[in-house]
Amino acid sequence: MPVPDIAWAYPLLLKTHVSLVVGSVGLFALRGIGVLWRHAWPMRPKWRRLSVVIDSALLLAGASLWWLLQLNPIHQTWLGAKLVLLLVYIALGTMALKRARTARARALFLLAALACVAFMASVALARHPLGWWAP
Repeated sequence: MPVPDIAWAYPLLLKTHVSLVVGSVGLFALRGIGVLWRHAWPMRPKWRRLSVVIDSALLLAGASLWWLLQLNPIHQTWLGAKLVLLLVYIALGTMALKRARTARARALFLLAALACVAFMASVALARHPLGWWAP
């Protein structure tokens, strides 16, 4: 059975994925700053649900790109590195928004999470597990 030509979907999925990354990280950064300033809004259900919706759409777009491009995180080591960094980013973000006990610790976790996501972007752009440090 012939495979349908769905190459047209790649630019759409890529733009969607990148837009969702910007939205997700932007909302996370705003919420993190709000938490540091001791505002209540960042932890309100509306904003938390919005994060979940954006992140779920981001995951769906990323998985669709994997499927479309037939990528395997074991064979494409840059993708495997990006997935490991995603888990680190989630853990750091959780600490920044709600688990860290002091404002100083929350600020450090926020900065670390943002540095982690910046490195993830460099890995994706370089398509190399060392990202901006690739030879």
